[in-house]
Amino acid sequence: MAATGWAERQRAQAAAFDDIGARYDELFPHKEGQLDTVARLVERLAPGARVLDVGCGTGLPTARQLVDAGYAVTGIDISPVMLDLARANVPAATFVHHDAVDLAALGTFDAVTAFFSLLMLPRDRIAAALRDARDALAPGGWLALSMVEADLDDVVFPALGAPLRVSGYLRDDLRAAVTAAGFTVDWEDARDYAPPSPEVPPETQLFVLARR
Repeated sequence: MAATGWAERQRAQAAAFDDIGARYDELFPHKEGQLDTVARLVERLAPGARVLDVGCGTGLPTARQLVDAGYAVTGIDISPVMLDLARANVPAATFVHHDAVDLAALGTFDAVTAFFSLLMLPRDRIAAALRDARDALAPGGWLALSMVEADLDDVVFPALGAPLRVSGYLRDDLRAAVTAAGFTVDWEDARDYAPPSPEVPPETQLFVLARR
């Protein structure tokens, strides 16, 4: 995709999340899988670790959970509304307007988290973002990742009242994509999720912890 086309696509994605922002945590209130994955990540990190939260959204629950664990957290998102909410929710973290590519430009981190954010990219860009995440990690650093299980590549998802383009992987394909980016998968989980709102269909959520 040409640079102009990519910029237009990302502006549309950001605008959709600007519209959803204030309702996001109401539409997705149950985040046990995400909380559990971060708890497992915390068990693997040294005190004071530096963590990059890719697609931080409202900062809940991940940025807050990591700050509460004593880590230095930088969150990035392409939605200004989401960033404003995150700054209000987690004032101890740093939040930056940045796309999920060229992560190494943000510095070096001990862990990168990406919960349901990379699925907003086409699969070729997901592969690039995973490689960028590896480049942003210190040796032995950790990736915590979640996706929705689906065999999709950059298709329009009309739920939530705002058109979004999303991708997904079947679980074996996700493991292969993470491995191809240079990670060793350490832990995996899959959970069925039924959102309370009829605007959001049921889904299977995939969670991965992997090490550089």
